[in-house]
Amino acid sequence: MEEAPLLAEIPRLRRYARALVGDRAAADDLVQDTLERAWSRRHSWQDDRPLRPWLFSIMHNLRLDQLRRPGIAPQSLDERIPEPGTRPTQSDALELADLAAALYRLPEEQRAVILLVALEDMSYDAIAQTLAIPRGTVMSRLFRGREHLRRLMAPESGVTHLRVVP
Repeated sequence: MEEAPLLAEIPRLRRYARALVGDRAAADDLVQDTLERAWSRRHSWQDDRPLRPWLFSIMHNLRLDQLRRPGIAPQSLDERIPEPGTRPTQSDALELADLAAALYRLPEEQRAVILLVALEDMSYDAIAQTLAIPRGTVMSRLFRGREHLRRLMAPESGVTHLRVVP
């Protein structure tokens, strides 16, 4: 494995880690751990396989290890949420903040699949390979996650929305 293809994946790894973890410093630590593990195990990567799913697999497994460690709590909703690009209106920014908050209320396995589909534009097969789960499980988690997001984002879900008063 050469260094250049690995370095080319860093922006995608950082984007996914920030969306997954929610905290910039913790996300950067996760990316660093992922790159360190990938480099130390570069001999196990098969040249005929795409590099990105292999790296995301490593990141996913490291994240699961973090969540399983005793004494390490998942990030709370009060942590700083990554700021996606926004249109210039205030209501759009509020809707994006509501969406980001709702994403962090999803179970980790649903959030990971939604982020890999929506943020990284990965195929179901690549996600299945990355998360080491069957393709059908990917589709099921994506469906359940989207439905959960719809319920969380619905006005009757208790989320307060600001209205424009004429």
